[in-house]
Amino acid sequence: MLATVAAQVAAIDTLLGLARHSIRVFDVDLSGMGWNGAARAATITGLLRSNPAAKVEIIVHDTGWIERSCPRLLNILKLRGHAVAIRRTGQDAREAMDPLLIVDGVHFLHRFHASQPRAALSIGDPVAAQPLVTRFDAISEDAEPGVTPTVLGL
Repeated sequence: MLATVAAQVAAIDTLLGLARHSIRVFDVDLSGMGWNGAARAATITGLLRSNPAAKVEIIVHDTGWIERSCPRLLNILKLRGHAVAIRRTGQDAREAMDPLLIVDGVHFLHRFHASQPRAALSIGDPVAAQPLVTRFDAISEDAEPGVTPTVLGL
């Protein structure tokens, strides 16, 4: 159990360091959890370089913060759009308010509610992670296009 946002930010960095195949994130908008930090961007880029089959899937309710305040993450999307997807929740998942980070399907950080600082951290327990993987899959199934790697238009 983690009781503070600072502990969760540190846990996210720890989990990302464990990633070998996939990073799956569901959040309201990614703000406030350090997603534009240089070290975090380097960790994600390192994963994508070390494993050509690695995937990063981010689903948020609102992409505005990412578009305005997250140039490092947008640069990763631009350079590695084949391996990174940033999408918006679909209508069925708009009420979900429990952010998730799932790494390789076995490690996770689950914040019980976006407005509360309490969260559960689990490392190396695929049985505990399975319900959250299933939940993320349901959110992903209904997700819509969000941020694209290129800007189209005149």
